[in-house]
Amino acid sequence: MSELIRYIAQNLVDQPDQVRVDMRQEDDSLTYELRVAQEDLGKVIGKQGRTAKAIRAVMAASQTDDRRARLEIVEE
Repeated sequence: MSELIRYIAQNLVDQPDQVRVDMRQEDDSLTYELRVAQEDLGKVIGKQGRTAKAIRAVMAASQTDDRRARLEIVEE
C-alpha cells in the first residue's frame, strides 16, 4: 500500500523526490502518513480535498485485509 500511495503522489507533484510515506500500525488499523514538499501540498489535497478523497478511495479498493487503513497528509 505504501508503494501505491507513493506512486500516486509522485505523479501529482513537482518534486517527486520529496515524497515520503510512513506507516504506523495501531491496534486494528494502519495509518499511512504522506509527506510532500510544502509547495506540493495543495496538489496532493486538491480543490475541496477531492484529490485526497480519490487517493483514499483507491486505498479502500485495494485493501486486502480486514484492518482499516487511513491516510494522513502531514504538513512539515
